[in-house]
Amino acid sequence: MRVMAQMAMVMNLDKCIGCHTCSVTCKQAWTNRTGTEYVWFNNVETRPGQGYPRTYEDQERWEGGWKLNKGGRLSLKAGGRLKNLLTIFSSPKMPALSDYYEPWTYDYENLTAAPLQEHTPVARPKSMATGEDTKVRWSANWDDDLGGSPELAQHDPILKKVSEKVTLEFDKTFMFYLPRICEHCLNPSCAASCPSGAIYKRAEDGIVLVDQDKCRGWRKCITGCPYKKVYFNHKTGKAEKCTFCFPRIEVGIPTVCAETCVGRLRYIGLVLYDADKVLEAASIEDEHELLNAQRSVFLDPHDPAVVAASEEAGIPHDWIEGAQRSPVWRLIHDYEVALPLHPEYRTMPMVWYIPPLSPVVDVVAETGEDAEDSGNLFAAIEALRIPIEYLAELFTAGDPKPVDAVLRRLAAMRSYMRDINLGREGNPDIPAAVGMTETEMKGMFRLLALAKYDERYVIPPAHTENAHNLEELATECSLDFDGGPGMGGDGPFGAGSGPQTPLAVENMREQTQRQTDSGVYNDDTGKPRRVNLLLWDGDGAPQGLFPSDGIEDPEVGKRR
Repeated sequence: MRVMAQMAMVMNLDKCIGCHTCSVTCKQAWTNRTGTEYVWFNNVETRPGQGYPRTYEDQERWEGGWKLNKGGRLSLKAGGRLKNLLTIFSSPKMPALSDYYEPWTYDYENLTAAPLQEHTPVARPKSMATGEDTKVRWSANWDDDLGGSPELAQHDPILKKVSEKVTLEFDKTFMFYLPRICEHCLNPSCAASCPSGAIYKRAEDGIVLVDQDKCRGWRKCITGCPYKKVYFNHKTGKAEKCTFCFPRIEVGIPTVCAETCVGRLRYIGLVLYDADKVLEAASIEDEHELLNAQRSVFLDPHDPAVVAASEEAGIPHDWIEGAQRSPVWRLIHDYEVALPLHPEYRTMPMVWYIPPLSPVVDVVAETGEDAEDSGNLFAAIEALRIPIEYLAELFTAGDPKPVDAVLRRLAAMRSYMRDINLGREGNPDIPAAVGMTETEMKGMFRLLALAKYDERYVIPPAHTENAHNLEELATECSLDFDGGPGMGGDGPFGAGSGPQTPLAVENMREQTQRQTDSGVYNDDTGKPRRVNLLLWDGDGAPQGLFPSDGIEDPEVGKRR
């Protein structure tokens, strides 16, 4: 038994309202830079829908993840080492910009600077890739709220597998939101696909990162990732991906997406797993057994043998205690209501989901029956507007039994807690019908509905004795490379220009000037141009900002 620790996340889809706050805050924190305009480390998709990038789940087309070869051994779906070597200089199989979307902004200056005229001026959309006029055709969540159904929904790769179960009439179809980040897998195919070895999994917490110094821009990782959560920065020529906000995790605070989540649907915690069992679990032949196989990889943090093995492996004691209090462990193991996203990709994903149940109450209420009665809820699960078969294709490789069991537990919790909230005695037969005790059901209700901040996020901070190793890892990740998320690089007046500001402050013309300007001074007149202090991050000293000290600045060739 080789015990290792892994930071993991669970999202309760019943609570996601599709507000995209997580996407916007992640965008501002990590990908608000030149070259990453189309990149969303966190995005919220509407289901049914094609996803982002378009139809990323169609692995027959994109060849992401793992498969079992004829000998029963794991191999990359995109091909082994020999094929990778032979095709290393050819274009990898990856989505085009049209499969993501062409990022755009608007020419707001045409509104504010236009002279008085008969017709109202417009702010035309401008491509952030070319700067030319463009037409908005696609975006990161073009399927939002089923605005394009059935024309768009019919292209959903998952929907094609269960189409006979779904009525694609606008007023009879179903919808739910699916937030997605990098899965930080136990068996990451992106890392195995990288010819440079630039993608690595941190030993202390399992977070998957890209070493920007080693990355050579082969883009094989984009092909290898079945979730398409590795992106190519066309400015730096490097691959980038979700970092699980590791600078925040190291000091014990949650990721930006979790911290700002309006619905409080995200849970972050530590789980312990046996690294020696990962390959065996990922190699299970029957795809329907992959869920149980991955659960068997996790170790019970309350087991004295596991605690002893963890301490022997060098895992700090407070980390073991954090694993014992982890909400992720409880949702996956104790209550068994969390499921992985596409386990059939065999990457052993570590971002799990609680399937949505909400529409079942409406279905029952429309019949005139008691919508919260356990008997009615159990009977209605098979007739959900969100078909179990669709959820099974997302979370259990097509096996409806685990999804049905999860939905029954969630329905039982609603019915059982209604009696208690109304001042009646809880019916012990309700939790017993789904294999739970009354104590367990009350604990699950508290965690899903009432959990406080420190219950939803149990993140033990990194230890000071490991600070040197963490510093080296941070250097390898190179957050402050030219154009990188550390906002270093060229400084505020060059191409990288430090942290960009929201488009509400910086319009398209200002961005274009900032990205193409080579210095503080105008090239044609030699006079200092105006400096927008909203863009200034302290790097450099524009003329007139500080009193002159008579010292020549070699970078700009002028006297300050």
